[in-house]
Amino acid sequence: MSDHGLSGKTIEILHEIRRRKPLVHHITNFVVMNSTANTTLAVGASPIMAHAHEEMEAMAAFADALNLNIGTLTPYWVDSMIVAGKAAGKRGIPIILDPVGSGATPLRTEAARRILEEVPVTVVRGNASEVMSLSTAGKEVKIRGVDSLETVDAVRSSAHAMAKELRKVIAVTGEIDFITNGEEAIEVHNGDPMFGLVTGTGCAATTVVSCFCAVEPDHLVATACALGYYGLAGEEAARASNGPGSFQTALYDALHGMSEETMMERLRIRQIATKP
Repeated sequence: MSDHGLSGKTIEILHEIRRRKPLVHHITNFVVMNSTANTTLAVGASPIMAHAHEEMEAMAAFADALNLNIGTLTPYWVDSMIVAGKAAGKRGIPIILDPVGSGATPLRTEAARRILEEVPVTVVRGNASEVMSLSTAGKEVKIRGVDSLETVDAVRSSAHAMAKELRKVIAVTGEIDFITNGEEAIEVHNGDPMFGLVTGTGCAATTVVSCFCAVEPDHLVATACALGYYGLAGEEAARASNGPGSFQTALYDALHGMSEETMMERLRIRQIATKP
């Protein structure tokens, strides 16, 4: 698909989100619950935050996507994610995993790997260090807390191989986002450094991916379009704001009200050639 075609596809998916208002079930962290719920609403979908074991099966029965985020992890929440993920898998709805801080502690790394082993995850979205911590290749991962010390360029080939092995979409986000399903790859060149000054902006990116995957069956394209749209919203928000506080508010406004003309002119989502 051409760059122009991917911009048009982004608009098409947004129209479908706003027509259908898919329900996105989040099992996410305490830090970002409010901001990711607001992000979901700004995109046009409907959020629900539920963590109790007792309602995981019921939630999976009517949700359109499942967002799993390990940012403030406990063993109880891991079990909830497994129960919800298995139920969502039976229904065939997309499951998006954000392995926040994986590689920083054994609990996080082991939890993310367990989820990948036991749940039919559709998309993994994380920074370079988080994604590489999930590899079985045994490479030492450079990470500080939840911040990546790896670069996207350094992990492209590993991410491509991991996507092919796991048969999942892998999205490595950074200055340039790299999205692959192991066969095809797409780059996203939209974004702004201001994202790094507001907590939870990576988690919100995963939320947007969940909204797009809820209505678009091509999950590679859905993920790339979601990250392009989110990155461009960040560019728009940075232009309208005076600092991190006003940036967050402006980001919601941009996600809600970005024009189709802006998207067609300024989205930079590019299909790239991959090595055979």
